Amino acid sequence: MPAIEALPRFACPDWWERIQAGQTPMADVPINQEKAAKAVAFFNRLKLPDVPGNPPLAQACGEWFREILVAFLASEDPGTKQRLVWELLCMVPKKNSKTTYVAALGLTALFMEGAPNRQMLIVAPSQNISERCFNQAQGMIRLDPRLDAIFKVQDHIKCITRRKTGTELNVKTFDTSIVTGEIPVLTIIDELHELGKKKGAAAVMQQIRGGGITMQGGQTLMITTQSDEQPAGIWKTELDKARKIRDGKGGRAPIMLPVLYEFPIELQRDQSYWRQQRHWKYLLPNIGRSISSQRLIEDYENNGSATKEAEQIWASQHLNIEIGVGLAGDGWRGAEYWDLRADETLTLGSLMARSEVAVVGADGGGLDDLFGICVIGREKVTRRWLAWTHAFAHPKVLEVRKEIAPRLLDFEAEGSLTFCEVSEYIERIAGIAAQLRDAGLLPEKNAVGFDPNNIAAFVDALALKKIEGLMLHRLRQGPALSPALWGLEHKLSDDTVSHDGSAMMAWSVGNVKIEVKGNGNMATKQAAGRTKIDPVIAMLCAAILMSWNPEAHGGPSVYEERGILMVG
Repeated sequence: MPAIEALPRFACPDWWERIQAGQTPMADVPINQEKAAKAVAFFNRLKLPDVPGNPPLAQACGEWFREILVAFLASEDPGTKQRLVWELLCMVPKKNSKTTYVAALGLTALFMEGAPNRQMLIVAPSQNISERCFNQAQGMIRLDPRLDAIFKVQDHIKCITRRKTGTELNVKTFDTSIVTGEIPVLTIIDELHELGKKKGAAAVMQQIRGGGITMQGGQTLMITTQSDEQPAGIWKTELDKARKIRDGKGGRAPIMLPVLYEFPIELQRDQSYWRQQRHWKYLLPNIGRSISSQRLIEDYENNGSATKEAEQIWASQHLNIEIGVGLAGDGWRGAEYWDLRADETLTLGSLMARSEVAVVGADGGGLDDLFGICVIGREKVTRRWLAWTHAFAHPKVLEVRKEIAPRLLDFEAEGSLTFCEVSEYIERIAGIAAQLRDAGLLPEKNAVGFDPNNIAAFVDALALKKIEGLMLHRLRQGPALSPALWGLEHKLSDDTVSHDGSAMMAWSVGNVKIEVKGNGNMATKQAAGRTKIDPVIAMLCAAILMSWNPEAHGGPSVYEERGILMVG
């Protein structure tokens, strides 16, 4: 028989089966039994300071977290005797005592660390969370006189020191200057998803991880619920990495151990599945301890299901359902099919090569907005619609809209958004339209559609490239775009349209809220300032033009010498 190929390190292909069986969804990790026994013995004796009777963790903590504790603090390569788990990411729903447990893990790590004068950190995204974490840790110490002799507690600076070694455990609220001086030998980050909303978080994470390449090494444990918004910034980066490692696609020797309590993506999209209360227990390892099944059901029925928006937030926090195009609240119905129609091979160049005709839609606003462009081509023979989108923004938006800055920087890295001065991106968009015209793909009439407001500079740039007159169409906005909304819904549902699959556009589609106005529907933003839908409006403008069944004016073949314009 052929030898069975070993799985990549930390891969856990049966993670969903493990969850359903009530097991911890993580790979089996070789451990140092002596270290593990010492860590578990100390951890188990800690008592809960905020529960009547102050039960010890030996009784109050589920086995799932003890397995995480052992893997993180006592992993060891059997051959080299070196640590294997340098990073661990645990995503577990709300109310599973994660803040209390990481406070206890931090104390355990402080007790286990034999080296003198080291630094350890517990980082929380807000002052409330950091204070709760510290209060849990110092409360555990003060419940046990033996621990009071081992640790010195300084409440005013949220610092706990191991008296024997001088190593400190500091509990801090996140800011960009949080790591100064010595690199921590241990950093615990509570509610990592919140850092995805903070500018500069990626740089801080890089600084924290700098300890991992020193001789002493530095460990990082991240624990969080799913985000109540679409994953962004450092949270999206770490979640994507963890999923790849779990699925065996993260390389042969990753250093992060993923422990993700979530439904498979296809079941997250299946709302009829996760709304069934009998499935909730799979993702709640502390059910029967910190979570009452009956109270959870009552909370959902009384609060979580009150509105679509309330339900999506509730599901993201209590069931780790990822918000995005599959959980769009009262959003656009086309969003339900959006990710199914992605074709990541579709570029502007391939669209031009595959299309018999193409039209352009554009939409933009002030300096704190995006300027979206969408090209829709009609594929030769099949007449399938092909949609390519790109967004431009003035660099000022990163300062004005700091809450979405990490997300926009993600899109820049993806190549779907370009930061530049207004005059530059107006010229680039006009250049794309001219390229389509020169390739013989634009129709004689209604080739470029746009919102007539605040668009004078764009019209001038087009005119300089001889795109003017009947080729331009100023499209009314609001309910007047209803035919495009409805038409694209149908085309997405019956699989007669493809798009380039950018995260930028998925985010924009997920931001759309539908309001009924008279006899039509109007696309508006889910939240002013924090979200953008300009690329979607550009797509609707292009869809209106393509729905009029245009014919190309004719011109040189795209295979002639004209190159493909680059916009990244």
